[in-house]
Amino acid sequence: MSTLTARTAETDAPIIDVLAERWSTRIFDRESVIDEAALASALEAARWTPTAANTQAWRVIVARRGSAAHATVLGSLAGFNSAWAGDAAALVVFVAETTRDGEPMRWAQYDTGQVAAHFTVQAHADGLSTHQMGGFDRDAITAGFGLSSDFTPVTVMAVGELGDIRLASEELQARENAPRVRRPAADSVLVND
Repeated sequence: MSTLTARTAETDAPIIDVLAERWSTRIFDRESVIDEAALASALEAARWTPTAANTQAWRVIVARRGSAAHATVLGSLAGFNSAWAGDAAALVVFVAETTRDGEPMRWAQYDTGQVAAHFTVQAHADGLSTHQMGGFDRDAITAGFGLSSDFTPVTVMAVGELGDIRLASEELQARENAPRVRRPAADSVLVND
């Protein structure tokens, strides 16, 4: 279907295939429905993510394309994200429980990020493509889903089958075919004593 070039990362040291081959596409098959078994496995991987003191201070909103929830999430997306993300079979909002019983949950946002990462890796292992987005209106998500002040939306993830790049706009094609680039690992290590 897709005519994308190889997307395997050129790493400085060996990493497992599922991490080297994962990338954040913006081109989703707008006709396919979410693979429910793969989604269930990604949610299960999220469930087993380590969290501070096993507090599990996170939640998700799963919004399948065509649902009212999907329209709410899609309506919250900012700028360019709204131009392509609606093609994904589902939009998943990762939400941190930032306070519990009036007490701050200091690690909730960090833990929620880990949850999204575990979800992403499992989704990719099962053939789903993903793309996380920070460009969205948190207040619109909070209002749209009636979240209490204890909960903070952290990221929205587009999830679905990879689409055909030939059907995408020139701008999307250029972004998809751009080289995958990261700074060298050594440049990210502050101390290596």
